[in-house]
Amino acid sequence: MKVLIIGGTGLISTPITQMLIDRGDEVTLFNRGQRTARMAHFSGHVRELRGDRRAFGTFEAQVREAGMFDCVIDMIGFHPDEVESAVRAFRGRCGQYIFCSTVDVYARPSFHHPYREGGPLHALSDYGREKIACERILMEAHDDRAFPVTLLRPAHTYDDTGIIHHSLGRSTALLDRIRRGRPVIVHGDGQSLWVAAHAIDVAGGFVGAIGNTRAYGRGYHLPGEEWLTWDGYHRVIADVLGVPLPELVHIPTDLLARLAPGRSGVCEVNFQYPNIFDVSAAREDLGYRYTVPVARGFGRIVAHLEATGGITDSDAEPYYDQIIDAWRDHTQAM
Repeated sequence: MKVLIIGGTGLISTPITQMLIDRGDEVTLFNRGQRTARMAHFSGHVRELRGDRRAFGTFEAQVREAGMFDCVIDMIGFHPDEVESAVRAFRGRCGQYIFCSTVDVYARPSFHHPYREGGPLHALSDYGREKIACERILMEAHDDRAFPVTLLRPAHTYDDTGIIHHSLGRSTALLDRIRRGRPVIVHGDGQSLWVAAHAIDVAGGFVGAIGNTRAYGRGYHLPGEEWLTWDGYHRVIADVLGVPLPELVHIPTDLLARLAPGRSGVCEVNFQYPNIFDVSAAREDLGYRYTVPVARGFGRIVAHLEATGGITDSDAEPYYDQIIDAWRDHTQAM
């Protein structure tokens, strides 16, 4: 098949590209060529189109000149004007248009779990609201013959060199704290649920959607399938590091967001709510399979960070203990 990937060298699109090459598809990548190492890896195996998709007139002319495609996979559509441009460029010129959306389109809190594809869309974040607008434009443009659209909604996705999220952001100093037995902050009571999926599994869901007529006009979830509490999430990290779980300091989410607004804001709009999703449709229609358990995936991340000196010394982040001290002073005064 002739497949165009808008992006092609990102977290999820890199394994998608590799899978398509491995199965013998004719792959074209459209991007700005900034990830030179990954583009070099694919050199000779893909056709390269360099450009900026936000230069809409030029982008649309470039992809029209590139010819017809059996499938277009848009991995970097974040704003409504970008997908409006894509509709102009590809309507009647591709066999299928697959859009990478996000589970962050859903309303939070929700009264029903797990989330299902038909659930209400009412995102709390600007990112999620923009994706909702993109989805709506695409579904209005959807036509089984002239412009078949498929929406795919990953959740937290990582690879072997990825990031382990936590209540105060993405700093790898969390790993040093756990290894050294230092107290660790967890938002709320630690019992909200979270999922994570390795990019290789999520990429498999994308590949399973290509040319799949059952996926036309539909949306699917591509998240992890282990429903971990945040307390359990930290226990997995401790197990990966081979140390006991340290003290978990639970701080109400709204208070934590005020204590560390630049680091914990995501807890208010996302982490404090159950993030669990029904994947039965993706399993049935796309052949989606969750094959990399969180413990194995996080073990790969830790191994990479250790090999590259990527774990930050927790002494370099004094704010962390200052937040714990402020919380303890507050609770002792009650």
